[in-house]
Amino acid sequence: MTNISGFSILFVCTGNTCRSPMAEGILRKVAGENNVSNLKIGSAGTVAIDGMPATDFAIMAAKHWDIDISNHRSRKLTGNLVNSSDLILAMGAEHIESILSLDSTALSNTYLLKGFPQPYDSSQARVDDPIGGSLEQYNQTFLELDEVIRKIFHKIAELLRADG
Repeated sequence: MTNISGFSILFVCTGNTCRSPMAEGILRKVAGENNVSNLKIGSAGTVAIDGMPATDFAIMAAKHWDIDISNHRSRKLTGNLVNSSDLILAMGAEHIESILSLDSTALSNTYLLKGFPQPYDSSQARVDDPIGGSLEQYNQTFLELDEVIRKIFHKIAELLRADG
């Protein structure tokens, strides 16, 4: 569904096993529902261990809403990932700080997910990490991500049109 030459969106969280894989799956679904195929969607974690699967509860929460993230494998955030992304959506202020430590010029295309499209401000709301929590907490995080991504999708589509 995605196109390698398309607009590149990167979701960033801590371990890349809960929030960002769910967000990646949600955006893929929403893009498909809107017949948008020129998105390259990925995720990474600021302290991720490369190759780890999404947590069982993240997989179960996503599956409940017909999104399959069972093949997800985590990857550590790198300067190359930051540099190759057109839009970076982070879950919390600490993730923005990690992104900027890899590339201080990335602020122009880096946002807190819940703050997008407003410029980054450390007082903006974060998406809390459900790691170690119950399936119900994962479901709540999934629903929160789904609501935000659906709400901002039209802004993402505007960026795609501007990108050409």
